[in-house]
Amino acid sequence: MDSQTRHSLKQPDAYVAATEHGLQWAKQNRSAVVRYAVGIVVVLLVVIGGLVIYNVRSNSANTAFGEAMSVYQADIAEPGVPPQQGVKTFPSAQERAKAAHEKFQQVADRYGMTSSGKLALYFAGLTAIEANQTSTAQAALEKVAGSWNSDLASLAKLSLASLYRQSGQDQKAIDLYNQLIAKPNHSVPAATAQLQLASLYEAKGQQAEARKIYAQLKDKEAKTAAGSIADQRLNPGARQ
Repeated sequence: MDSQTRHSLKQPDAYVAATEHGLQWAKQNRSAVVRYAVGIVVVLLVVIGGLVIYNVRSNSANTAFGEAMSVYQADIAEPGVPPQQGVKTFPSAQERAKAAHEKFQQVADRYGMTSSGKLALYFAGLTAIEANQTSTAQAALEKVAGSWNSDLASLAKLSLASLYRQSGQDQKAIDLYNQLIAKPNHSVPAATAQLQLASLYEAKGQQAEARKIYAQLKDKEAKTAAGSIADQRLNPGARQ
C-alpha cells in the first residue's frame, strides 16, 4: 500500500476524532453552549426588530414629510378669486410659511433620527425665515449645519450665512462662506459660495476683496454661469 493510500485512509479517522471531541466538549459545556446560542438569537432578534422599527418609522416620516411639503407648496389665494373646493390656499406667503413650519417641525421632533426628519428640520429653518421667525430659523439651521450629512449641512450653512447677513452678523457669514469654499460638494459648489462672499464684500464697500474673487471665478469658471456672472461684475459697462 503506497503512502498516498494510507494517508487517505487515515483522514476519516481524523474527522471522526475531531467530531467526537467536539461533541464531548459540548456535553461538558452544555450550559455555556445554550447561553451562547440564546445570546446569538437575542442579538439577531434585537437587530431584526430594530430594522423593522426603523423602516416603519422611516415610512411614517416620509408620509409626514410629504404632507408638510404639500402645505409648503400650496397656492396663495388671489384677491377676489373664490377658492376652489377641496384646494388648500393661504392668504399670503407668510401665512403659508407659518403653517408649513409647524408641520416640518413636528416631523423633525418626532422622526429626528430618520433622513426625512433631518430634512424636515432644514425646511423648518427655511420656513421660519419666510415667516420672519429669525431666532427660530437660526436655531434650526445651526443644528442642521452640524449634521453628518455633508450635503444637507452645506445647504444649511448657505441659508444660515444669508440669515447672518440679514441680521448684521457679517463676520459669521464670511466664516461660513469660507468653510463652504474650502469644502465644496454637490449641493453647494465652491463657486456658489464665492459669488455670495463677493456680494457680501461689495455690500460692505470692500471692492478690492470682491473683485479679487470675481477675477478668480472669471479665470477658473470661464465656461460656467458663475464665470459669466463674475465677468459681468468685473465689467458692468460691457453688458448688452
